[in-house]
Amino acid sequence: MAAVASVAALHRQLPWQNILPAALIAATIGGIAHGLSANRDLALPFGPLVFCPAAGGKIFNAVPWTVPLLWVIAIFNARGVARLILRPWRKVKNYGYWLIGLTAALAVAFDLALEPFACSTKRFWLWQPTKISLTWQGATPLNFLGWTFLALLIMAFATPSLIRKQPGNPSAPDWHPLGLWLGALLLFATAAARLGLWGPVIVDSSLAAVTTGFALRGAKW
Repeated sequence: MAAVASVAALHRQLPWQNILPAALIAATIGGIAHGLSANRDLALPFGPLVFCPAAGGKIFNAVPWTVPLLWVIAIFNARGVARLILRPWRKVKNYGYWLIGLTAALAVAFDLALEPFACSTKRFWLWQPTKISLTWQGATPLNFLGWTFLALLIMAFATPSLIRKQPGNPSAPDWHPLGLWLGALLLFATAAARLGLWGPVIVDSSLAAVTTGFALRGAKW
């Protein structure tokens, strides 16, 4: 439902022939990358993980069908929140590059909040031990580096489809991505609180507060 809402919200700004290819790019690249990490012989780019039955049936016996949709949610809403934050600089020459970079950073922040929910609460996937001792709910820094690289790659391919080529009203901010973003963080924080995982609760709450503050500031510009 969140993936459908993320795609449908963009239809108010762009035609389907622009939105659907971008969604397909995000789902395909993200799904393939997670499938490669689940392969014991590769375990890249995120590190070794095992998908559990709770994540849903697998596509090509490699990756759950929910994972590609997860990437659509993360990328589309991270981009929407980034657009709100960067509204004061939307006419700056390098705005497009800033938008791609901030989208990637917010996508990584989304995964930071997601990991406790996916691993500890719902058991969608489990991380396998590695030689790296520093972890976040089992995920090593390699996972977040992988998310950064994949988000940048997806945006590089999807951005041409997401550019609004027809003139419109640039002064009206789109609050839908921020609403979905905060709804996801609230879900993650609530689930963590029920298990007494106060570290993730603090992280989720901080991410929600910071992104909301910057988004509100940007939208008022």
